[in-house]
Amino acid sequence: MQGVQRAAGLLAAFASTGLLTACVSTSAGLNHESEDYEIEVVKSQNASERVRFLVMHFTAIDFDTSLRVLTQPSSAPVSSHYLVPESDDPSYPHDDLRVYQLVDETRRAWHAGPSLWEDRSQLNDHSIGIEIVNKSHCHPPAESTPEAEEEAVCFFPDFDPKQIELVTALSKDILARYPDITPTRVIGHGDIIPQWKIDPGPKFPWQQLAEAGIGAWYDDETVKRHLDYLSGNTTSDRDSVRQRFAQWLRDYGYGIDPAAATEDEISLYTRAFQYHFRPWKVDGEVDNQTRAILLALLEKYFPDKLSGYPDINTRVLAVKDS
Repeated sequence: MQGVQRAAGLLAAFASTGLLTACVSTSAGLNHESEDYEIEVVKSQNASERVRFLVMHFTAIDFDTSLRVLTQPSSAPVSSHYLVPESDDPSYPHDDLRVYQLVDETRRAWHAGPSLWEDRSQLNDHSIGIEIVNKSHCHPPAESTPEAEEEAVCFFPDFDPKQIELVTALSKDILARYPDITPTRVIGHGDIIPQWKIDPGPKFPWQQLAEAGIGAWYDDETVKRHLDYLSGNTTSDRDSVRQRFAQWLRDYGYGIDPAAATEDEISLYTRAFQYHFRPWKVDGEVDNQTRAILLALLEKYFPDKLSGYPDINTRVLAVKDS
């Protein structure tokens, strides 16, 4: 289900290639001059930024292989705008960690696939991608039988603290250049295409980044308030709870269709949400804690949507500062 074993096929495709140096390009800009005609610039108010999202990935492979995979042609080409190495990687050629730019920010990198977030699809067109060297990986389950279904077995090493410092600094610079990247638009690969991906995985420090001003996180007291309310409300059956949760996921940004979502799809998107916001327990179950966390996020970032839910006691909502 997770599809994080993308490295296997790509490794074979690049087995005979060598290491590339970082491909850093400079922006030519959108404005230009011409000797053949005169240009008069009148800025239209009817425009917006191309870049709306920042997408985080882990590579699942080492630096050397990551750089080759992300820069050289293949039958299944991938790329990203940036690659951030990690310490103590024998394949990394420098003593100090450096940010590698592989694609100019004005160009479309191939990192997001057939993704969905908010009202946008094909997020390659609207995003900047950061690949982070981290050898998380999953072993696919054994062939399933009617009697039992086995989950994939995944291994998630910690991210390098020095590496995360680089990711934080890089992300802050990107956010300063692109004001349309709001907190809920700093997302993981697994958020936008959970059918195939789970990166950057449960060890990625989303809360640490949010505390540095990068991305979204919830307030603990708000979670507790919603949890207390949900725990006291026992009138809803399981199916209706899951369907309403699917609607809340959609309102936050996830690409689920609440009206058509199957049981398996709701579990899939719930797992994606938990990888990001409740990484200590990822089980796909729509329990009260998971619901309370999502409600806390909606209250913080989309309060108008939350106040419109008929099954939520709006009297428990915090009063917003005017």
